[in-house]
Amino acid sequence: MKKEPMVMRDFLIEELYRRMFDNKDILFLSADFGSPVLDKLRSTFGDRFINVGIAEQNLVNISTGLALEGFAVYAYGIAPFITMRACEQIRINLSLLSHTRDVNVNLIGVGAGLSYDFTGPTHHCLEDLAIMRVFPNLMLFSPADTVTIGEFVDHSATVKKPKYLRLDGKPLPDIYSKGDGISMEKGFHEVVEGTDVCFVSTGYMTHRSLRIARELKDMGTDAGVVDVFLLKPFDDSLLCETLRRYRRLVTMEEAFTVGGGLGSLVLDAMAANGLSLPVHKLGLADKYSFEIGDREFLHSEHGLTREEIIRLVRNDELHREVLRT
Repeated sequence: MKKEPMVMRDFLIEELYRRMFDNKDILFLSADFGSPVLDKLRSTFGDRFINVGIAEQNLVNISTGLALEGFAVYAYGIAPFITMRACEQIRINLSLLSHTRDVNVNLIGVGAGLSYDFTGPTHHCLEDLAIMRVFPNLMLFSPADTVTIGEFVDHSATVKKPKYLRLDGKPLPDIYSKGDGISMEKGFHEVVEGTDVCFVSTGYMTHRSLRIARELKDMGTDAGVVDVFLLKPFDDSLLCETLRRYRRLVTMEEAFTVGGGLGSLVLDAMAANGLSLPVHKLGLADKYSFEIGDREFLHSEHGLTREEIIRLVRNDELHREVLRT
């Protein structure tokens, strides 16, 4: 039976709930943000659940104190607020302190990219990849499905460093199956192999990349897809080893592309490893979207529709063919 798409936060909380029976060191904190699955966790483990209220800065403060006592802390909030309202606390309490002490705080940011589409620009989270990547010693996880989240939960309980989990707010189908060889240490997976163009994507945009790659293959373009789920730390030499097989790249992220996100990560990796390929960086333009609409509408404002991306790749192919002749 085909598995129904599941909201990432519900899957993550369910996984933590199951592990809390055996692992007494797991604590869960919320910035007044709930879900039906969280109600079950709070009811069963009331002594290991704290609602700090609408206070993301204090969420990080309390989480840090508990982590210093040896707990594995999961701190849960809306992505733009937990990353930007509490930015100084993340810098001082997590990034700085983790250089000298074990601080296993796992920040769970729900609503990555444009997944809170109708809520408007205050709830769109387009800056977090750049912001969180810059902090030393902080891991950055951006999954595309629940299978990857399951792999990360085991990883997160034992790796005693601060982490940011960037979760989509919508139900998404699984890309992977258990046993697909997902490696947290590697940080990415080549979901579809190709030779002509490679879509290097993260989170929700991996789903879009896979659909576009399938259509391009039907048109005669051998497209591949690399899903990047761990943006920090990152094995740039291993990524470039995979990308050398392709003729050109397209990076895809639901984030601003002006600097610091996935596109910047890929370009930095290529520069460090002497890899020279044409690259198109696709994401959100340097502006906020004030028009209210669903995800498809918001993508159309930034040239990210499926049709526009296919046209970009096909026109690029045609241009290179003309240059060769």
